[in-house]
Amino acid sequence: MSRRRRAEKRDILPDPVFGDMILSKFVNNLMLDGKKSVAERIVYGALENLDAKKAANDLEVDADLMAKSEGLAVFHVALSKIKPKVEVKSRRVGGATYQVPIEVASGRAMALAMRWLIGAARKRSERTMKDRLAAEILEAANDRGSAMKKREETHKMAEANKAFAHYRW
Repeated sequence: MSRRRRAEKRDILPDPVFGDMILSKFVNNLMLDGKKSVAERIVYGALENLDAKKAANDLEVDADLMAKSEGLAVFHVALSKIKPKVEVKSRRVGGATYQVPIEVASGRAMALAMRWLIGAARKRSERTMKDRLAAEILEAANDRGSAMKKREETHKMAEANKAFAHYRW
């Protein structure tokens, strides 16, 4: 980490199909070895799979997103459900290390949600990454799946260490 100054945030362009900044950031997170077109093909294929499954039937989704794509609306619902509200950070006080629960900033919460969703999709056993990603997004939107489990574990850890909250600064 640089001691001079904080690195400035780069502006990213919205994705070319839906004009959505969050989806564009998700594509960048999914990308391996600079192969953005492959990552885009995977993400858009997964959204098409969600459209075909009519996944948003029983979910509360945003009407604006629903007008663009049903799959995109389900994706946003899934990410909002995966985002953690609290996490633990290690603090060293007097020779002892404590796991101190802290609230998660909105940008970090979104980054964690994307990372957990991609990690859970990669560990699934479906044949193609499109299918894996679509299945994990659908499960997360319905409060199931590995990414939701990761969020619950994070919240449980923070709850268990609530006694050390006074070490927060």
